[in-house]
Amino acid sequence: MHEAAFAVSLLEQVLGQARMHCLARVTRVRVDLGVQRLVVPQALALAFSAASQDTVAQDAELQLREVALRARCRSCGGEYAAEVDDYQCPFCGQADAELLAGHEVVLMSLEGEEV
Repeated sequence: MHEAAFAVSLLEQVLGQARMHCLARVTRVRVDLGVQRLVVPQALALAFSAASQDTVAQDAELQLREVALRARCRSCGGEYAAEVDDYQCPFCGQADAELLAGHEVVLMSLEGEEV
């Protein structure tokens, strides 16, 4: 279950930001989650909830925004919506793509209560 590893890494970022901004409690965490990561959102939320027990992020609401896969063809330069199992360019037919979006897991913001 790679969601547990993502949850621990995310929690480390959240706790670091909470310390930096003197938050006594984190109430909401917003994350952009690329579809190529193949993360099950419910599993990530459960893993984050478990990992954050007894921290300032305990009971924080985890808001996940799914980011679609976008690619740029290295052959013709066309940008298009790709699929996890299909990177073929709809313009020229080549499957030589540079991924522009959809592979990230990014902490976008967090909210909380100051000390």
